[in-house]
Amino acid sequence: MTLTATTRLAGVVGHPIAHSLSPVLHNAWIEAAGLDGAYLAFSVLPERFAAFVDGFRGGSLAGLNVTLPFKTDALAAADQASERALAAGAANLLVFRQDGTVAADNTDGEGLLYAFARQAPGFRPDRGPAVLFGAGGAARGAAATFLAAGCPEVRIVNRTRTRAEALSKALGGPIRIFDLPDAAAALDGAAALINASSAGLGEAAAPPPDMTAAPDHAVVMDMTYRPLRTAFLLAGAARGLATVDGLDMLIGQAMPAFEAFFGQKPPADCDVRGRVLRILGDAE
Repeated sequence: MTLTATTRLAGVVGHPIAHSLSPVLHNAWIEAAGLDGAYLAFSVLPERFAAFVDGFRGGSLAGLNVTLPFKTDALAAADQASERALAAGAANLLVFRQDGTVAADNTDGEGLLYAFARQAPGFRPDRGPAVLFGAGGAARGAAATFLAAGCPEVRIVNRTRTRAEALSKALGGPIRIFDLPDAAAALDGAAALINASSAGLGEAAAPPPDMTAAPDHAVVMDMTYRPLRTAFLLAGAARGLATVDGLDMLIGQAMPAFEAFFGQKPPADCDVRGRVLRILGDAE
């Protein structure tokens, strides 16, 4: 990759950021498309995030993907926001316009549905309740996405009931709250079981729920991708349920961001999932 005075730059911001695979995805697409572009990763201290965003007003950077812990800050820093970003209460995409304004969007929901379409192609959000484990920002975004897609009911299972109630109040719609000991009741008739808990990622993940009560047609999804096969997904597979990993969600949310940054869709023949799997040491 050769950087020039005309190279179009974009990136991802978070704290920490070294774990991010977004540069792998975007730079692979840039290379495959033959673009004069580059995608960078930025680690910013939480107290400096607003100043960091302001520094790129005017378009010196095409835009930013935003990851933890800055998604709510990104929405607050923007001058305009899409309806889906407002519904999610967070933004994972900032676009810097030439007039100095910043536009916010949230493509996480698009990525979520893309992952289901890729790995569980028969799934339809309107065919039954979705059960979300967790009540943080990821759960709110997933709930908003499922409700917008026609899901008849979203069920929130969370340790802290007050946080789940706050999510329900913010979104409205057909949402039911279940305490963690009542998780089995939440699974009755469910079409999707989704781990959206940011408190239980990777090796520190809490034990997965008992999925015995889930119907045979339910699809199990984990929004994290490190590890790719989480305890939550393994429990679903052991129950005989279809599973969806978080890597395709990452890819699905990145695709509209790439188009926003570089003005074209990612090359369809570029196997970014294969590249990431090689980095993660997994094979399919």
